[in-house]
Amino acid sequence: MTEVTAAGAMPAGGRRWRGPLVLRLALRELRGGLRGFGIFLACLILGVTAIAGVASVSRSLSDGLAREGRRILGGDVAVSLLQRPATPEERRFLDSAGFVAAVANLRAMATGAGGAALVELKAVDGAYPLVGAVETKPEAPLASLLAAHDGTFGAVADPALFARLNLAVGDRVSIGNATIELKAELAGEPDKLSGGVGFGPRLILSQQALAATGLIQPGSLVRWTYQVVLPPARAGDAGLARSIDELEQAFPKAGWQIRSRVSAAPQFERNVERFTQFLTLVGLTALVVGGVGIANAVRGFVERQQPTIATMKSLGAPGRRVVAIYLTQIMIIAALGVLIGLAFGAAFPFVAVALAGSILPIPVQPTLALSELAVAAVYGLLTAFVFAIGPLGRAHDVPVSGLFRDLVAPSRAWPRPVYLAALAVALATLIAVAVGFAYERRIAMIYVAAAAAAFLMLRAVAQGLMALARRLPRPRAFVPRLALANIHRPGALTPSLVLSLGLGVTLLVTLALIDANIRQQLTRTLPAQAPDFYFLDVPSSRAAEFAAFVAREAPSGRFETVPMMRGRLVSLKGIPVDKLSVAQDVAWVLEGDRGITYAAELPEGSRVTAGEWWPSDHAGPPLVSFDAEVARGLGLAVGDAVVVNVLGRDVKATVGNLRTVEWRSLGINFVMVFSPDSFRGAPHTDLATLRLAPGAGAAAEAQVVRAAAQAFPMVSSVRVKDALAAIDDIVSELALAIRGASSIALLASVLVLAGALAAGHRARLYDAVVLKTLGATRARLMAAYALEYGALGLAAAVFGLAAGTLGAAVIVTQVMKLAFVFSWPGPLFAAVLAVVVTVGLGLMGTWRVLGQPPAPHLRNL
Repeated sequence: MTEVTAAGAMPAGGRRWRGPLVLRLALRELRGGLRGFGIFLACLILGVTAIAGVASVSRSLSDGLAREGRRILGGDVAVSLLQRPATPEERRFLDSAGFVAAVANLRAMATGAGGAALVELKAVDGAYPLVGAVETKPEAPLASLLAAHDGTFGAVADPALFARLNLAVGDRVSIGNATIELKAELAGEPDKLSGGVGFGPRLILSQQALAATGLIQPGSLVRWTYQVVLPPARAGDAGLARSIDELEQAFPKAGWQIRSRVSAAPQFERNVERFTQFLTLVGLTALVVGGVGIANAVRGFVERQQPTIATMKSLGAPGRRVVAIYLTQIMIIAALGVLIGLAFGAAFPFVAVALAGSILPIPVQPTLALSELAVAAVYGLLTAFVFAIGPLGRAHDVPVSGLFRDLVAPSRAWPRPVYLAALAVALATLIAVAVGFAYERRIAMIYVAAAAAAFLMLRAVAQGLMALARRLPRPRAFVPRLALANIHRPGALTPSLVLSLGLGVTLLVTLALIDANIRQQLTRTLPAQAPDFYFLDVPSSRAAEFAAFVAREAPSGRFETVPMMRGRLVSLKGIPVDKLSVAQDVAWVLEGDRGITYAAELPEGSRVTAGEWWPSDHAGPPLVSFDAEVARGLGLAVGDAVVVNVLGRDVKATVGNLRTVEWRSLGINFVMVFSPDSFRGAPHTDLATLRLAPGAGAAAEAQVVRAAAQAFPMVSSVRVKDALAAIDDIVSELALAIRGASSIALLASVLVLAGALAAGHRARLYDAVVLKTLGATRARLMAAYALEYGALGLAAAVFGLAAGTLGAAVIVTQVMKLAFVFSWPGPLFAAVLAVVVTVGLGLMGTWRVLGQPPAPHLRNL
C-alpha cells in the first residue's frame, strides 16, 4: 500500500515527505479543519490588523510628507526669523544660495460690514510660490489677484472669513490702515501644512499691501520665512546638507530656524508619531484582550483532543512531544491569522487613498511598510505563544486517566518549569518589543505596568468571587442555588468572563471620563477662569493709550498687560540645545521660539518653589525664572546658565528661581520670566488680557472687538471663546479617532466573551441534559443562567468603574495636568452595557444548548 504524506497528498515519484515528525503530525491534525478556532483567529486578526493598519498608515503618511516635503515647505530650505526680516547681508547670502521667495506671517484684525474678525495674514512677494500653486475660486494668477487697482490692494481669503463677516467676492475689508479688496476665495495653499494651526481664517496679500497696513512695528510678532529652491547642482541630499551647513556657519548668531524638505513639518511628524504610538497601544490592548480568547480556544482545543492525547501517551509518546505537536499546530493557525491581519492592515492606506485620496488634507503615499508589518507579526505571534503555552503545558504531566477525567475535574496543576520559563521569556520579549519600538518609552512602560496590574487585579477579582460563592450559604430555591454553584464550579466561566469584560469596561470608562474631563475644562472650567480677550501686538509706545481706551470701553472689566518678546533657547549649562537629550514632555520648549517677558514682581498665579524672586530694583547680570516642571524636565536648577537668542542677539542669563504656574487660569504667564533689566532698550510689544464684567453678553464682546479694531488697527483681538472652540474642534476629531480605534479593543472583549461562553458549551450541555432529565424546565434554567451572567457582569462592571476611574484620574491629573471631575453618565452607560451584553450573549448561547434533545447525549455519558 502506498503511504501518503502528512498533508494527505502524494508527492511526485511516490516518495513520502520525510519532514520532522512533530511537524508531520501537526499538519496531519490540521486536515480535520479549524473547527473551534474561529474566536482564536478573529482575536488575532483583529489585533494584528489594528497594529499593522496604524503602522502602515503612519508609514504612508511619513513617506507622503517626505515625498511632498519640497511642496509643503515651499522649497528645498526654509529659513525663519521672528520679529525681524533678514538683514541686507543675510538676504544677499540667501539669494546666492538659490531662488528665494519671502513670506511674512502674522495675526491681524479684518473689519468689514459684518463686524471684525481675527485673520492669519500671509504676505508674499512676487516670487511666491516657488513650488506648487495657490488655488483660488475663481481661478486666476495670484499676482493679478494681489495687485493694486485704484490704490486698493487685492487679497484672497479663506471661505470661513467670507462666512464670518457675511462677505462676497469683490467686497472690501480694512486691515490696519489699508483697505483690501477680496478678489477670490482661497481653495488651496501648497505650503499650508508647514505653517501650523491658526486661530483665524487665512488671508493672503502682497508685501506691498502689508507695508500699507502699518502693522509692522518694532517688536511686532511677525514671522519672516525665506523659502529657497536650490540650483540643480545642489538639488541632491548632499548638496542640501552642504547648503544648510553654510547657512549655519555664515550667520551662527542670526537666531533663525532652518528647516529642509527632509523634515518640512517636524511638529506635525512628531504629533503623528505620538498618535501612532497611542493607537498602536490600543491595538496591542485589543491583541492582549484577545489573548484571553486565544487561551480559551486553546483550552477548549486541548479538551476536545483529550482522547487523542490520551491515546498518544498510552502508546508511549512523551509529554514534551505531545505538547510540541499541538504547540506547532497552534502556531501554524496563529501564523494564518497573523498573515490575514497583516494583509488587512497593509491594505489600509491603499484603500484610504482609493476612497478619499482627493479630499485628504494631508499627503499620503500608500506604502507596503515591510518593517512595520514585521513588528506587527511579532506582536501577533508572541501574543499567541504567551497565551497558548500555559493551557498546552498542563497536558505534559497529567496521567492518561487524568486526561479522561479532566472534563469533570480539571487539573489545577501548574505547567512544568520549562513551560513557565518559555512563557516568561516570550512575555519579556513582547514587553521589550512594545517598549523598544515606542516613540515615548515612558508611556509604553506605564502602559505595560497598567496592563499587568489590570490582569492581576481581574484575576484576583475572579478568584475572590469564586471563593465568596463557595463560602456563601446555599439558597434553598433552585434558581439562585444553581447560579451560585455555577460561579465556583470546576471549569467555571468566572475567570474568563470577568477578565474579558473587566478589561473592556475599564477601557470604556477610562476613555469616557478623559473625554468628559477635557470637555469640562474647555466648556466650563477654563471659560469661567479665563479672561474674555487677549490683545496681541499692543505697541509699547501706546500701551498707556490702549489701557485708557479699554477703561472707557469696559469700565468694569479687569485689564492686565505685560511686555512680550519671542526668544529661542540656544544652550543650557553650556550645551547647545541640539546636543541635549531631555524628557519628551518638555522637548517642545527647545523647538523654535517661545514667548518670554520680564517682570519686577512675581506674576499672578505663580509661586516660587526654589531660589528667591529678585528685588524689584535688581541691577546686574540677567536672571531668569523657569517653570519648575519644565526646569526639571530640562535638568535645570537654580544657578545654572542658559543662553536665549532674542532679536538675533544671544543673551546669557542665570536661573534665579523656579516657580509653579497655574496655567489653567489662562492668564498671562510664561515658561521663562526675566529680570527687568535683561532687555533694556529692546523693541517689543505688550500682551494684554481683558475680563469683562460678569453678565456681559455677546453684544458687549462684539463692541469691544470692533472698537479696538477701529481705534488700534495694529492690535489683534483674540476671543478666548473662539480659541477654545478651535481647540474643541481638534479634540473632537481626536476623540472620534480614539473611539474608533478603541472600538477594536472593545470588539475584542466581546469576542473573548463569546469565546468563553462557547468554551463552556460542552459542560453546559451536559448540565442542561441532566437537569432537564430530572425535571428542570427551560424557563428555570434560563433564569439561573441569567442570574449567573448578571452577577458576573455586575462584578466586572464594578471593577471596570473603579479601575477606569482610577486610570482616567491618573491620566488627567498627572499627564494632562488638569483637575479631575467624575462625570457619571458615560461610566454608568458602560456598566449597564456590560451587564446587558453579558446576560444577552450568555442567554443566546444557552438557549441553543437547552434546545438539545437529551437522549443522544445521555447515551454518551
